[in-house]
Amino acid sequence: MNPSLIAVTGATGYVGGRLVPRLLELGYRVRCLVRSPGKLTGRAWSSHPNVEIVRADLTNETPLAESLDGVEAAYYLVHSMMSAGGDYARHDQVLARSFAEAARTAQVSRIIYLGGLGETGPDLSEHLSSRREVEQALGSTGIPVTVLRAAMIIGSGSASFEILRYLVERLPIMVTPKWVSTPCQPIAIRNVIGYLTGVLESAATVGGVFDIGGSEIVTYRDLMREMAESLGLRRRIVIPLPILTPRLSSYWIHLVTPLSKDIAKPLAEGLRNPVVCRDRRIAELIPQPLLTVREAIDEARKRIAARDVPTSWSMAGAIPGDPDWAGGKVFRDERKLRIEAPDWAVYRAVCRVGGGHGWYAAGWLWKLRGWIDLLVGGPGLRRGRRDPETVGYGEALDFWRVVGLERDRRLALRAEMKLPGEARLEFLVNPTPRSGCELTQRALFEPRGLFGLLYWYAVAPLHHFVFGGMLRGIEREARRLAAEL
Repeated sequence: MNPSLIAVTGATGYVGGRLVPRLLELGYRVRCLVRSPGKLTGRAWSSHPNVEIVRADLTNETPLAESLDGVEAAYYLVHSMMSAGGDYARHDQVLARSFAEAARTAQVSRIIYLGGLGETGPDLSEHLSSRREVEQALGSTGIPVTVLRAAMIIGSGSASFEILRYLVERLPIMVTPKWVSTPCQPIAIRNVIGYLTGVLESAATVGGVFDIGGSEIVTYRDLMREMAESLGLRRRIVIPLPILTPRLSSYWIHLVTPLSKDIAKPLAEGLRNPVVCRDRRIAELIPQPLLTVREAIDEARKRIAARDVPTSWSMAGAIPGDPDWAGGKVFRDERKLRIEAPDWAVYRAVCRVGGGHGWYAAGWLWKLRGWIDLLVGGPGLRRGRRDPETVGYGEALDFWRVVGLERDRRLALRAEMKLPGEARLEFLVNPTPRSGCELTQRALFEPRGLFGLLYWYAVAPLHHFVFGGMLRGIEREARRLAAEL
Protein backbone atom coordinates (compact mmCIF):
# COMPACT_ATOMS: atom_id res chain seq x y z
CA MET A 1 0.00 0.00 0.00
CA ASN A 2 1.43 3.35 -1.04
CA PRO A 3 1.96 5.91 1.74
CA SER A 4 -0.26 8.98 1.72
CA LEU A 5 0.64 11.79 -0.68
CA ILE A 6 1.01 15.15 1.06
CA ALA A 7 1.34 18.48 -0.76
CA VAL A 8 3.48 21.26 0.69
CA THR A 9 3.34 24.83 -0.54
CA GLY A 10 6.13 27.11 0.66
CA ALA A 11 8.68 24.28 0.62
CA THR A 12 11.40 26.80 -0.28
CA GLY A 13 10.61 28.88 2.81
CA TYR A 14 11.79 28.73 6.39
CA VAL A 15 9.18 26.37 7.89
CA GLY A 16 8.35 24.42 4.72
CA GLY A 17 12.00 23.60 4.08
CA ARG A 18 12.17 21.91 7.47
CA LEU A 19 8.76 20.27 7.30
CA VAL A 20 9.40 18.30 4.09
CA PRO A 21 12.35 16.20 5.35
CA ARG A 22 10.44 15.43 8.56
CA LEU A 23 7.43 14.20 6.56
CA LEU A 24 9.76 11.97 4.55
CA GLU A 25 11.25 10.57 7.75
CA LEU A 26 7.71 9.68 8.86
CA GLY A 27 7.14 7.72 5.64
CA TYR A 28 4.91 10.09 3.65
CA ARG A 29 5.18 10.89 -0.02
CA VAL A 30 5.59 14.62 -0.53
CA ARG A 31 4.73 16.81 -3.50
CA CYS A 32 6.35 20.25 -3.24
CA LEU A 33 4.42 22.97 -5.07
CA VAL A 34 6.87 25.80 -5.69
CA ARG A 35 7.18 28.72 -8.09
CA SER A 36 10.98 28.32 -8.37
CA PRO A 37 11.94 24.62 -8.44
CA GLY A 38 15.58 25.57 -8.83
CA LYS A 39 15.56 26.79 -5.23
CA LEU A 40 15.34 23.19 -4.06
CA THR A 41 18.35 22.09 -6.08
CA GLY A 42 21.02 20.91 -3.70
CA ARG A 43 18.69 20.26 -0.76
CA ALA A 44 19.67 16.92 0.74
CA TRP A 45 16.10 15.64 0.49
CA SER A 46 15.28 16.89 -3.02
CA SER A 47 16.42 13.64 -4.66
CA HIS A 48 14.51 11.42 -2.23
CA PRO A 49 12.42 8.81 -4.12
CA ASN A 50 9.27 9.92 -2.29
CA VAL A 51 9.62 13.58 -3.30
CA GLU A 52 8.01 15.28 -6.29
CA ILE A 53 8.92 18.88 -7.11
CA VAL A 54 6.26 20.62 -9.20
CA ARG A 55 6.31 24.17 -10.53
CA ALA A 56 3.03 25.77 -9.45
CA ASP A 57 1.37 29.16 -9.87
CA LEU A 58 -1.10 29.70 -7.03
CA THR A 59 -3.02 32.27 -9.05
CA ASN A 60 -3.87 29.78 -11.83
CA GLU A 61 -6.54 27.44 -10.47
CA THR A 62 -6.77 24.88 -13.30
CA PRO A 63 -3.13 23.74 -13.43
CA LEU A 64 -2.95 24.13 -9.65
CA ALA A 65 -5.82 21.67 -9.26
CA GLU A 66 -3.96 19.23 -11.52
CA SER A 67 -0.91 19.59 -9.27
CA LEU A 68 -3.07 18.63 -6.29
CA ASP A 69 -4.51 15.52 -7.94
CA GLY A 70 -4.23 12.50 -5.66
CA VAL A 71 -3.21 14.57 -2.64
CA GLU A 72 -4.74 13.59 0.69
CA ALA A 73 -3.72 16.64 2.72
CA ALA A 74 -2.12 19.94 1.74
CA TYR A 75 0.02 22.27 3.84
CA TYR A 76 -0.47 25.95 3.09
CA LEU A 77 2.68 27.76 4.23
CA VAL A 78 2.60 30.69 1.80
CA HIS A 79 3.03 34.28 2.91
CA SER A 80 3.72 37.07 0.42
CA MET A 81 5.01 39.65 2.92
CA MET A 82 8.49 39.45 1.43
CA SER A 83 7.41 39.72 -2.20
CA ALA A 84 4.26 41.83 -2.37
CA GLY A 85 5.40 44.82 -0.31
CA GLY A 86 2.67 46.90 1.34
CA ASP A 87 -0.08 45.11 -0.60
CA TYR A 88 0.73 41.72 0.88
CA ALA A 89 -2.59 41.36 2.74
CA ARG A 90 -4.75 41.58 -0.38
CA HIS A 91 -2.33 39.40 -2.33
CA ASP A 92 -2.43 36.74 0.39
CA GLN A 93 -6.23 36.60 0.22
CA VAL A 94 -6.18 36.14 -3.55
CA LEU A 95 -3.67 33.30 -3.32
CA ALA A 96 -5.55 31.57 -0.48
CA ARG A 97 -8.91 31.65 -2.29
CA SER A 98 -7.32 30.35 -5.47
CA PHE A 99 -5.68 27.52 -3.54
CA ALA A 100 -8.95 26.64 -1.79
CA GLU A 101 -10.81 26.43 -5.11
CA ALA A 102 -8.09 24.25 -6.63
CA ALA A 103 -8.08 21.99 -3.58
CA ARG A 104 -11.86 21.54 -3.82
CA THR A 105 -11.58 20.63 -7.51
CA ALA A 106 -8.85 18.10 -6.72
CA GLN A 107 -10.91 16.72 -3.79
CA VAL A 108 -8.18 17.28 -1.23
CA SER A 109 -9.38 15.94 2.14
CA ARG A 110 -7.95 18.69 4.35
CA ILE A 111 -5.76 21.80 4.41
CA ILE A 112 -3.28 22.55 7.18
CA TYR A 113 -2.32 26.19 7.71
CA LEU A 114 0.25 27.83 9.97
CA GLY A 115 -1.13 31.22 10.98
CA GLY A 116 -0.43 33.90 13.57
CA LEU A 117 -1.29 33.88 17.25
CA GLY A 118 -3.10 36.88 18.74
CA GLU A 119 -6.36 38.12 20.17
CA THR A 120 -9.13 38.93 17.72
CA GLY A 121 -10.70 42.37 17.56
CA PRO A 122 -10.38 45.80 15.91
CA ASP A 123 -6.95 46.47 17.41
CA LEU A 124 -5.33 43.47 15.74
CA SER A 125 -2.36 44.48 13.59
CA GLU A 126 -2.61 44.33 9.80
CA HIS A 127 -0.15 41.45 9.80
CA LEU A 128 -2.22 39.31 12.19
CA SER A 129 -5.50 40.42 10.62
CA SER A 130 -4.17 39.21 7.28
CA ARG A 131 -3.49 35.79 8.79
CA ARG A 132 -7.11 35.59 10.00
CA GLU A 133 -8.38 36.55 6.55
CA VAL A 134 -6.26 33.81 4.98
CA GLU A 135 -7.81 31.29 7.40
CA GLN A 136 -11.28 32.33 6.20
CA ALA A 137 -10.28 32.24 2.55
CA LEU A 138 -8.85 28.73 2.85
CA GLY A 139 -12.08 27.53 4.43
CA SER A 140 -14.35 29.29 1.93
CA THR A 141 -14.92 26.20 -0.23
CA GLY A 142 -15.90 23.84 2.58
CA ILE A 143 -12.68 21.82 2.81
CA PRO A 144 -11.79 21.22 6.48
CA VAL A 145 -8.91 23.50 7.48
CA THR A 146 -6.67 22.78 10.45
CA VAL A 147 -5.22 26.06 11.68
CA LEU A 148 -2.19 26.26 13.94
CA ARG A 149 -1.59 29.76 15.30
CA ALA A 150 1.95 30.51 16.44
CA ALA A 151 3.64 33.57 17.90
CA MET A 152 7.39 34.16 17.56
CA ILE A 153 9.21 31.14 16.16
CA ILE A 154 12.70 30.72 17.62
CA GLY A 155 15.13 28.77 15.49
CA SER A 156 18.38 29.11 13.61
CA GLY A 157 17.72 31.37 10.65
CA SER A 158 14.22 32.54 11.64
CA ALA A 159 13.41 36.22 11.11
CA SER A 160 12.33 36.72 14.73
CA PHE A 161 15.49 35.07 16.05
CA GLU A 162 17.70 37.19 13.79
CA ILE A 163 16.00 40.42 14.87
CA LEU A 164 16.43 39.52 18.51
CA ARG A 165 20.04 38.39 18.15
CA TYR A 166 21.21 41.44 16.20
CA LEU A 167 19.47 43.94 18.48
CA VAL A 168 21.00 42.37 21.58
CA GLU A 169 24.48 41.92 20.07
CA ARG A 170 24.78 45.43 18.72
CA LEU A 171 22.90 47.60 21.22
CA PRO A 172 23.97 47.58 24.89
CA ILE A 173 21.40 50.33 25.44
CA MET A 174 18.07 50.11 23.60
CA VAL A 175 15.35 52.73 23.28
CA THR A 176 12.24 50.71 22.46
CA PRO A 177 8.50 51.23 21.98
CA LYS A 178 6.19 50.35 24.88
CA TRP A 179 5.55 46.92 23.33
CA VAL A 180 8.71 45.72 25.07
CA SER A 181 6.41 44.77 27.97
CA THR A 182 3.85 42.95 25.77
CA PRO A 183 3.41 39.28 26.79
CA CYS A 184 4.19 36.63 24.20
CA GLN A 185 4.59 32.86 24.07
CA PRO A 186 7.45 31.98 21.69
CA ILE A 187 7.82 28.48 20.32
CA ALA A 188 10.86 26.58 19.09
CA ILE A 189 10.91 25.60 15.42
CA ARG A 190 11.35 21.98 16.53
CA ASN A 191 8.00 22.12 18.33
CA VAL A 192 6.31 23.87 15.38
CA ILE A 193 7.35 21.00 13.10
CA GLY A 194 6.18 18.54 15.75
CA TYR A 195 2.68 20.03 15.75
CA LEU A 196 2.53 20.37 11.96
CA THR A 197 3.31 16.70 11.46
CA GLY A 198 1.33 15.56 14.47
CA VAL A 199 -1.99 16.87 13.18
CA LEU A 200 -1.80 14.44 10.24
CA GLU A 201 -2.20 11.53 12.65
CA SER A 202 -4.86 13.16 14.81
CA ALA A 203 -8.42 13.00 13.49
CA ALA A 204 -9.51 15.29 16.32
CA THR A 205 -7.58 18.17 14.74
CA VAL A 206 -9.45 18.11 11.41
CA GLY A 207 -11.20 21.43 10.92
CA GLY A 208 -9.95 22.80 14.25
CA VAL A 209 -8.17 26.01 15.23
CA PHE A 210 -5.36 25.60 17.75
CA ASP A 211 -2.99 27.95 19.52
CA ILE A 212 0.57 26.61 19.67
CA GLY A 213 3.25 28.02 21.93
CA GLY A 214 6.23 27.10 24.03
CA SER A 215 6.33 26.33 27.72
CA GLU A 216 6.73 29.94 28.90
CA ILE A 217 4.92 33.27 28.69
CA VAL A 218 7.45 36.10 28.66
CA THR A 219 7.80 39.73 27.59
CA TYR A 220 10.05 40.95 24.82
CA ARG A 221 12.26 42.48 27.52
CA ASP A 222 12.62 38.97 28.97
CA LEU A 223 13.56 37.64 25.53
CA MET A 224 16.32 40.25 25.22
CA ARG A 225 17.65 39.28 28.63
CA GLU A 226 17.66 35.58 27.76
CA MET A 227 19.44 36.27 24.48
CA ALA A 228 22.09 38.40 26.19
CA GLU A 229 22.76 35.69 28.76
CA SER A 230 22.98 33.02 26.05
CA LEU A 231 25.48 35.18 24.15
CA GLY A 232 27.53 35.81 27.29
CA LEU A 233 26.84 39.55 27.19
CA ARG A 234 26.09 41.99 29.96
CA ARG A 235 22.46 42.75 30.77
CA ARG A 236 21.08 45.13 28.13
CA ILE A 237 19.55 48.41 29.27
CA VAL A 238 16.06 48.79 27.80
CA ILE A 239 14.33 52.18 27.85
CA PRO A 240 10.71 52.00 26.57
CA LEU A 241 9.23 55.16 25.03
CA PRO A 242 5.51 55.32 24.15
CA ILE A 243 6.14 57.84 21.35
CA LEU A 244 7.92 55.28 19.16
CA THR A 245 5.57 54.02 16.44
CA PRO A 246 5.73 50.71 14.52
CA ARG A 247 6.94 52.67 11.50
CA LEU A 248 9.84 54.21 13.41
CA SER A 249 10.56 50.82 14.96
CA SER A 250 10.70 49.21 11.53
CA TYR A 251 13.30 51.75 10.34
CA TRP A 252 15.36 51.08 13.45
CA ILE A 253 15.15 47.31 12.88
CA HIS A 254 16.13 47.92 9.24
CA LEU A 255 19.27 49.80 10.29
CA VAL A 256 20.42 47.39 13.00
CA THR A 257 19.37 43.95 11.73
CA PRO A 258 19.48 42.14 8.36
CA LEU A 259 15.74 42.60 7.73
CA SER A 260 14.40 45.29 5.41
CA LYS A 261 11.90 47.88 6.63
CA ASP A 262 9.21 46.30 4.42
CA ILE A 263 9.48 43.05 6.35
CA ALA A 264 10.17 44.71 9.70
CA LYS A 265 7.11 47.00 9.64
CA PRO A 266 4.36 44.32 9.76
CA LEU A 267 6.40 42.37 12.30
CA ALA A 268 6.83 45.48 14.48
CA GLU A 269 3.11 46.24 14.22
CA GLY A 270 2.29 42.75 15.42
CA LEU A 271 4.45 43.18 18.52
CA ARG A 272 1.88 45.50 20.07
CA ASN A 273 -0.63 42.64 20.37
CA PRO A 274 -0.41 40.09 23.21
CA VAL A 275 0.32 36.73 21.61
CA VAL A 276 -0.44 34.10 24.23
CA CYS A 277 -2.17 30.72 23.86
CA ARG A 278 -5.79 30.90 25.00
CA ASP A 279 -6.19 27.14 25.14
CA ARG A 280 -3.87 24.17 25.43
CA ARG A 281 -5.94 21.52 23.63
CA ILE A 282 -3.16 20.87 21.13
CA ALA A 283 -0.77 19.87 23.92
CA GLU A 284 -3.19 17.11 24.96
CA LEU A 285 -3.85 15.90 21.40
CA ILE A 286 -0.20 16.01 20.32
CA PRO A 287 2.02 15.71 23.40
CA GLN A 288 5.69 16.60 22.96
CA PRO A 289 8.44 18.08 25.16
CA LEU A 290 8.24 21.87 24.77
CA LEU A 291 11.49 23.83 24.82
CA THR A 292 11.86 26.81 27.10
CA VAL A 293 12.88 30.16 25.62
CA ARG A 294 16.47 29.68 26.75
CA GLU A 295 16.60 26.13 25.42
CA ALA A 296 15.25 27.29 22.04
CA ILE A 297 17.80 30.12 21.84
CA ASP A 298 20.67 27.85 22.84
CA GLU A 299 19.59 25.21 20.30
CA ALA A 300 19.48 27.82 17.53
CA ARG A 301 22.93 29.13 18.41
CA LYS A 302 24.37 25.61 18.47
CA ARG A 303 23.03 24.95 14.97
CA ILE A 304 24.54 28.19 13.70
CA ALA A 305 27.90 27.36 15.26
CA ALA A 306 27.78 23.86 13.75
CA ARG A 307 26.84 25.30 10.31
CA ASP A 308 23.66 23.24 10.43
CA VAL A 309 21.10 25.80 9.27
CA PRO A 310 18.91 24.05 6.69
CA THR A 311 16.66 27.07 6.03
CA SER A 312 16.78 30.81 6.64
CA TRP A 313 14.29 33.69 6.43
CA SER A 314 16.37 35.24 3.60
CA MET A 315 15.70 32.23 1.33
CA ALA A 316 12.00 33.03 1.05
CA GLY A 317 10.43 35.35 -1.54
CA ALA A 318 10.22 35.54 -5.29
CA ILE A 319 13.27 35.79 -7.52
CA PRO A 320 12.59 38.34 -10.27
CA GLY A 321 13.17 37.10 -13.77
CA ASP A 322 16.45 37.86 -15.39
CA PRO A 323 16.48 41.21 -17.19
CA ASP A 324 16.24 41.14 -20.94
CA TRP A 325 19.94 41.64 -21.57
CA ALA A 326 19.33 41.83 -25.31
CA GLY A 327 16.63 44.48 -25.04
CA GLY A 328 18.73 47.56 -24.40
CA LYS A 329 22.14 48.96 -23.64
CA VAL A 330 24.08 46.59 -21.38
CA PHE A 331 27.43 47.58 -19.90
CA ARG A 332 29.90 44.77 -19.39
CA ASP A 333 33.07 44.39 -17.35
CA GLU A 334 34.64 41.01 -18.19
CA ARG A 335 37.92 39.75 -16.80
CA LYS A 336 39.69 36.43 -17.26
CA LEU A 337 42.47 34.77 -15.32
CA ARG A 338 44.25 31.47 -15.77
CA ILE A 339 44.60 29.72 -12.42
CA GLU A 340 46.91 26.80 -11.65
CA ALA A 341 44.35 24.95 -9.55
CA PRO A 342 41.68 22.31 -10.25
CA ASP A 343 38.21 23.43 -11.20
CA TRP A 344 36.66 22.23 -7.92
CA ALA A 345 39.06 24.42 -5.92
CA VAL A 346 38.36 27.50 -8.04
CA TYR A 347 34.61 26.96 -7.84
CA ARG A 348 34.78 26.46 -4.09
CA ALA A 349 36.78 29.68 -3.74
CA VAL A 350 34.18 31.51 -5.83
CA CYS A 351 31.38 30.18 -3.65
CA ARG A 352 32.98 31.65 -0.53
CA VAL A 353 32.20 35.25 -1.51
CA GLY A 354 30.09 37.32 0.85
CA GLY A 355 29.21 37.00 4.51
CA GLY A 356 32.01 36.85 7.05
CA HIS A 357 34.59 35.94 4.41
CA GLY A 358 34.00 39.17 2.49
CA TRP A 359 34.64 39.81 -1.18
CA TYR A 360 38.39 39.17 -1.34
CA ALA A 361 39.42 42.77 -2.07
CA ALA A 362 38.54 46.45 -1.46
CA GLY A 363 36.73 45.59 1.75
CA TRP A 364 36.23 49.24 2.68
CA LEU A 365 34.55 49.93 -0.68
CA TRP A 366 32.15 47.02 -0.16
CA LYS A 367 31.35 48.25 3.36
CA LEU A 368 30.80 51.80 2.09
CA ARG A 369 28.48 50.52 -0.64
CA GLY A 370 26.65 48.46 1.94
CA TRP A 371 26.08 51.45 4.22
CA ILE A 372 24.89 53.59 1.32
CA ASP A 373 22.47 50.86 0.29
CA LEU A 374 21.22 50.51 3.84
CA LEU A 375 20.53 54.24 4.14
CA VAL A 376 18.45 54.30 0.94
CA GLY A 377 16.34 51.31 2.00
CA GLY A 378 18.27 48.36 0.57
CA PRO A 379 19.46 45.23 2.41
CA GLY A 380 23.08 46.35 2.71
CA LEU A 381 25.64 43.75 3.68
CA ARG A 382 23.81 42.62 6.81
CA ARG A 383 22.10 39.52 5.47
CA GLY A 384 25.38 37.64 5.24
CA ARG A 385 24.91 34.08 4.07
CA ARG A 386 23.35 30.88 5.41
CA ASP A 387 26.54 28.78 5.27
CA PRO A 388 30.16 30.01 4.97
CA GLU A 389 31.14 27.43 2.34
CA THR A 390 28.17 26.21 0.30
CA VAL A 391 25.49 28.10 -1.63
CA GLY A 392 22.13 27.14 -3.06
CA TYR A 393 19.82 28.58 -5.67
CA GLY A 394 17.79 31.48 -4.31
CA GLU A 395 20.03 32.12 -1.31
CA ALA A 396 21.14 35.59 -0.28
CA LEU A 397 24.83 36.54 -0.26
CA ASP A 398 24.83 39.97 1.39
CA PHE A 399 22.99 42.19 -1.14
CA TRP A 400 23.18 39.61 -3.94
CA ARG A 401 20.91 36.66 -4.69
CA VAL A 402 22.03 33.35 -6.25
CA VAL A 403 20.13 32.98 -9.54
CA GLY A 404 22.20 30.32 -11.24
CA LEU A 405 24.76 27.68 -10.34
CA GLU A 406 26.35 24.60 -11.84
CA ARG A 407 28.71 22.62 -9.66
CA ASP A 408 32.38 23.34 -10.43
CA ARG A 409 31.38 25.43 -13.45
CA ARG A 410 29.18 28.48 -12.83
CA LEU A 411 27.82 30.85 -10.20
CA ALA A 412 25.47 33.71 -11.14
CA LEU A 413 24.36 36.45 -8.76
CA ARG A 414 21.68 39.11 -9.18
CA ALA A 415 22.04 42.40 -7.30
CA GLU A 416 19.33 43.28 -4.79
CA MET A 417 20.88 46.53 -3.59
CA LYS A 418 19.10 49.74 -4.58
CA LEU A 419 20.26 50.54 -8.12
CA PRO A 420 19.11 52.63 -11.09
CA GLY A 421 19.13 49.49 -13.22
CA GLU A 422 19.65 45.73 -13.18
CA ALA A 423 23.02 44.23 -12.23
CA ARG A 424 24.39 40.73 -12.37
CA LEU A 425 27.72 39.12 -11.49
CA GLU A 426 28.76 35.81 -13.05
CA PHE A 427 31.70 33.46 -12.53
CA LEU A 428 32.53 30.81 -15.14
CA VAL A 429 35.11 28.07 -14.49
CA ASN A 430 36.53 26.36 -17.59
CA PRO A 431 39.21 23.63 -17.33
CA THR A 432 42.15 24.10 -19.70
CA PRO A 433 43.66 21.27 -21.84
CA ARG A 434 46.86 20.83 -19.84
CA SER A 435 46.23 21.74 -16.22
CA GLY A 436 44.45 24.31 -14.14
CA CYS A 437 41.52 26.29 -15.48
CA GLU A 438 40.39 29.69 -16.69
CA LEU A 439 38.12 31.80 -14.51
CA THR A 440 35.90 34.33 -16.24
CA GLN A 441 34.35 37.05 -14.12
CA ARG A 442 31.58 39.02 -15.79
CA ALA A 443 29.74 42.06 -14.37
CA LEU A 444 26.66 43.12 -16.35
CA PHE A 445 24.60 46.27 -15.84
CA GLU A 446 21.48 47.39 -17.68
CA PRO A 447 20.94 51.08 -16.78
CA ARG A 448 17.54 52.56 -16.14
CA GLY A 449 17.33 56.12 -17.44
CA LEU A 450 19.91 58.88 -17.11
CA PHE A 451 20.73 58.05 -13.50
CA GLY A 452 21.57 54.52 -14.55
CA LEU A 453 24.10 55.81 -17.07
CA LEU A 454 25.61 58.23 -14.56
CA TYR A 455 25.86 55.46 -11.97
CA TRP A 456 27.79 53.15 -14.30
CA TYR A 457 30.28 55.82 -15.32
CA ALA A 458 30.76 56.83 -11.68
CA VAL A 459 31.58 53.34 -10.41
CA ALA A 460 33.42 51.97 -13.46
CA PRO A 461 36.81 53.43 -12.37
CA LEU A 462 36.54 51.45 -9.12
CA HIS A 463 36.12 48.11 -10.88
CA HIS A 464 39.88 47.61 -11.13
CA PHE A 465 40.11 47.55 -7.34
CA VAL A 466 36.84 45.75 -6.68
CA PHE A 467 36.59 43.13 -9.43
CA GLY A 468 40.27 42.90 -10.32
CA GLY A 469 41.19 42.43 -6.68
CA MET A 470 38.41 39.88 -6.26
CA LEU A 471 39.72 37.82 -9.15
CA ARG A 472 43.22 37.73 -7.68
CA GLY A 473 41.82 36.90 -4.25
CA ILE A 474 39.89 33.96 -5.67
CA GLU A 475 43.11 32.74 -7.30
CA ARG A 476 44.97 32.82 -3.97
CA GLU A 477 42.16 31.03 -2.17
CA ALA A 478 41.85 28.36 -4.91
CA ARG A 479 45.56 27.58 -4.72
CA ARG A 480 45.36 27.34 -0.92
CA LEU A 481 42.41 24.96 -1.10
CA ALA A 482 44.17 22.80 -3.70
CA ALA A 483 47.35 22.67 -1.57
CA GLU A 484 45.39 21.50 1.48
CA LEU A 485 44.17 18.37 -0.34
